[in-house]
Amino acid sequence: MDHFSTPAARPGLTPYVQRVCIAVGITVLILALTGLLGLAFGVFLRLLAALLIALPLRAGAEWLHRRIGLPTGLAVALLALLMLGLLGGIGWLFSAKLSEQLSGLQQQLPKAIEDAQARISGTEWGQRLAGEDFDYRKLMGGTSEWLGRATGIFSTTFSILADGYVILFLAIFLVIQPKTYRAGLVMLVPKASRARAHEVLDKVSSTLVNWVLGRLASMLFVGVLTVVGLSFLGMPLAVALGLFAGLVTFIPNIGPVVSMVPALLLAFFNGGPHMALYVLLLYLAAQTLESAAVSPVLQQRLISLPPALILVGQLVIGSFTGLLGLTLATPIIAILTVLVKMLYVQDVLGDEEVNV
Repeated sequence: MDHFSTPAARPGLTPYVQRVCIAVGITVLILALTGLLGLAFGVFLRLLAALLIALPLRAGAEWLHRRIGLPTGLAVALLALLMLGLLGGIGWLFSAKLSEQLSGLQQQLPKAIEDAQARISGTEWGQRLAGEDFDYRKLMGGTSEWLGRATGIFSTTFSILADGYVILFLAIFLVIQPKTYRAGLVMLVPKASRARAHEVLDKVSSTLVNWVLGRLASMLFVGVLTVVGLSFLGMPLAVALGLFAGLVTFIPNIGPVVSMVPALLLAFFNGGPHMALYVLLLYLAAQTLESAAVSPVLQQRLISLPPALILVGQLVIGSFTGLLGLTLATPIIAILTVLVKMLYVQDVLGDEEVNV
């Protein structure tokens, strides 16, 4: 036997194993890219939220500079302090009044459930329910469930505060030196297209500012009308509920539904089903007037987006990104609409008559 003969080569991977490895590698790559895309979109949402704060502040400061000659930096500082003071006052009023009302609801809840049992005891199924050993505290779960809920609330609150911190500082940087970031973004575009890039950025900026102004006008209308209506009905916490209704109107379509929940609960526990019905009619009337009278005028003057497109965008974006994506779905759709009209319809298709 020849001891110096070359050993036999090891057999390679079979074609089946190779295909499996390739499939696993592609799957891992797709998952990694999807995760990076989700992370990048989360960063984009926070940047967009900062822009929605910075752009109106900058536009308001430049308006004050043109009107009364106030330095832009000083105007930005004054507007920022005014906004922070307004938000702080609203938060203090709402939290103080709400805690007081929640304390009263905690005392009223057992009596309200007893009254409900008494009302339905005349029916057959009501008598069966009344015969059960019913404890309202069972509805709220045991200690372990409450601990889990408290942990979830804490983590959610911490996440919201962290996002608010990041968004606030991003807005400060953007409002102080907007030209620096704009120039850096335009620098990525070829020289021949930089003038067009400035036009697109100008239109996107004005669209976002107009959308914010339109939302603020709708929020003010809904908030004032709700406060007046609830005060007329004799509802407690009328100012706080009206402020809440105005604030959540910032989210089109979804916000009005959310604003009804605390008002209906307070109305039911303080005035019974009849008061809850009156409050429901009030909210429906306020939202109908806002959508039928206020929004069309604002859309004609500021920005026009199809309601169905807004709703679909909220459902799609909100399902992937949560509350922040749901809140910012409409400005995202507005940005995409501007980009499609200017970069595709006008530049690619050559249709200069389209209204942007």
